Amino acid sequence: MVPTGDTAWLLASASMVLLMTPGLALFYGGMVRSKSVLNMMMMSFGALGLISVLWVLWGYSIAFGNDVGAGMLGDPFEFFGLRGLMEDLTSEEGGLPVMAFVAFQAVFAIITVALISGAIADRAKFGTWLIFAGIWATVVYFPIAHWVFAFDAGDVVGGWIANDLLAIDFAGGTAVHINAGAAALALAIVLGKRKGFARDPMRPHNLPLVMLGAGILWFGWFGFNAGSAVAADNTAAVAWVNTMTATGAASLAWLATEKIRDGHATSLGAASGIVAGLVAITPSCSAVSPVGAILLGAIAGVLCALAVGLKYRLGYDDSLDVVGVHLVGGLVGTILVGFLGTAAAPAGVDGLFYGGGVDQLWRQVVGAVSVMTYSFVVTLIIGYLLHKTVGFRVDEDDEVSGIDLAVHAETGYDLHVSTGAGRTLTGATAGATGSSGVGADADRQTEGSVKS
Repeated sequence: MVPTGDTAWLLASASMVLLMTPGLALFYGGMVRSKSVLNMMMMSFGALGLISVLWVLWGYSIAFGNDVGAGMLGDPFEFFGLRGLMEDLTSEEGGLPVMAFVAFQAVFAIITVALISGAIADRAKFGTWLIFAGIWATVVYFPIAHWVFAFDAGDVVGGWIANDLLAIDFAGGTAVHINAGAAALALAIVLGKRKGFARDPMRPHNLPLVMLGAGILWFGWFGFNAGSAVAADNTAAVAWVNTMTATGAASLAWLATEKIRDGHATSLGAASGIVAGLVAITPSCSAVSPVGAILLGAIAGVLCALAVGLKYRLGYDDSLDVVGVHLVGGLVGTILVGFLGTAAAPAGVDGLFYGGGVDQLWRQVVGAVSVMTYSFVVTLIIGYLLHKTVGFRVDEDDEVSGIDLAVHAETGYDLHVSTGAGRTLTGATAGATGSSGVGADADRQTEGSVKS
C-alpha cells in the first residue's frame, strides 16, 4: 500500500521548493538596478522552464540511474524520458511512488541552476545563459546529484559521496550551494566586471522585493530541508526546527555584524542573513541539535557577512554575492557537521565536539572540496567556450543603457502620467536610460560594507 501521508508531504514539499525559484527571482530582482530587474528575474524563470524539461529527458536518469562509472555517473539512458517509472511504486524506500521523488528532486535541480545567475547580473546574454544552463546542468549538477543523493538500494549502485565517503549532506549543502557558489565564481571571472564596478553606486533598486523574496525562500526552505526526510516523521520535524532556529540566529548575527562594523542594521542585511542561515543548515539539519543549529547559524551569519566583501579585495565581480553567501555558507554548514554533529540527532553521528574525533570531519571536508573543485573547473571551461564562441556578455552600450530594454524590449517600471487633454507623458521608464545610480544590485559603494 502506498503511504499516502508521506507521499502527500513529499509532493507538498516539492511544491514549496518550486515556489523558491520565483522567490529567488524576487530576491535577486530587487537587488539589481531597475534597468536590469526583468533580465535578472528571467534568468530564474528561464532555468525553471529549461531544467524542468531536461530533468525529465535525461537529468533524473543521470542523477539516480544505476551507476556506470565508479560512483560518478548514473546511466543516462536507463530512465530516459522517465521511461518505466509511471507504474513503479517500490523504487523508493517505504513504497513511495517514484514519480513523487522525481518531482521533489527536479525542483532541487532547477533552483541550483537559478542560484548561479546572481553572480552575472547586469551583463549576461539571456540566450547564452540558457545554453550554459542546459550544458551545466547536464555535465555538472546531474552528476554531482548522483554523487551526493543517490544511495545504494538493492542491486542499484549510487554515488561515491553518499555510499563510499559517507559524508553527511542531508539536503544539498554540497550538491546545491557549494556547487552553485563555485560555478558562480567561475562565471564571474569569465564575464569580468560590470562597467563602473567599485566606482559607481549600484544599490538595490527595490528592497521590499528583496524582503518578500527572502520570506518566500524561508517558507519554501522548510520543504527543501524537512522534505528531504522523504517521510512525514521525526527526522522531518527535527530538520524543520533546526532550519527555523539556525536561520533566525544567522539573521541576527548578520545584523549584529553590520551594526558593529557599519553602525547600521539594514533590511538587506536581515534578508541576507536569512539566506545565509538557510544555506548553512541545509547539509546539517539532520545532524545537529537545536542548540547546535543556533551556534551554526550564528557562525554562518558572521562569516558570510564578512565574506561578501572579499570580491573587492580579490577583484572578481560577483554581483549579488552568490560566492559570499552560498559557497561560504555551504562550506560552513557542511564542515561544521564534523564539529557539531551529535548522535542524538537523526543522522546519528558524533562530531569532534561530541567525542567523535575527526572521522566525520575529514569526510565532510573531502566531500565539500571535491564538489567545489569539480564545479569550478568544469564551469570555467564551459563559460570560456561559450564566451569565445557565441558570446556571453552583452555589448557595452546595452549594459550601460539597460539590459532589459536591449535584450527583452521591456522595462520593469513603465510609468505614465496622463494629462487632461488626453496626452500621455512618460514620467519614468525604469531601466531605459540607466542615468540614475539608484537601483543597483546588492553592492555598496565602499569596500567591506554588507551585501547579499
